[in-house]
Amino acid sequence: MQTYGGFWVRVLAYIIDYMIVQVASSVLMAVLLAIVLGTGGVNDTAAGVGVFLVYGLMLVGNWLYFALMESSSYQATIGKQALKLVVTDEQGDRIGFGRATGRYFAKILSAMIIFVGFMMVGWTQRKQGLHDMICGTLVQKADSPDLARNSAQVFE
Repeated sequence: MQTYGGFWVRVLAYIIDYMIVQVASSVLMAVLLAIVLGTGGVNDTAAGVGVFLVYGLMLVGNWLYFALMESSSYQATIGKQALKLVVTDEQGDRIGFGRATGRYFAKILSAMIIFVGFMMVGWTQRKQGLHDMICGTLVQKADSPDLARNSAQVFE
């Protein structure tokens, strides 16, 4: 029987990932601020370009963090790894980068509908959010007996 990652364990995994991404973003912001100040100070144009650059890099960084980690041999972000969760397709196999990318951007839809897409994890049979249903993914416990063998080996 498959064991799925429920709502609260996934929230905790996200909090861990959010802290990691925020630290990385803060370091990036500090470096960019040092560069701007080192080149003669801040003016309106430099500030506008800096803000655009930081937010663009944060979006790309977030996307790559989630998509690369969830499509890697770990099948999980650091937060999910800490809680022994993996992201799989509906057969329990590893997902590719394209599906992980789709899953990342489908979360925008889950958030746009007043976060109901995320809350669905709490009441759907296989603990899927809207983004999981759209992309055909599951979040399972790494020790789930029906999980594909290559997934379970990550945590042994």
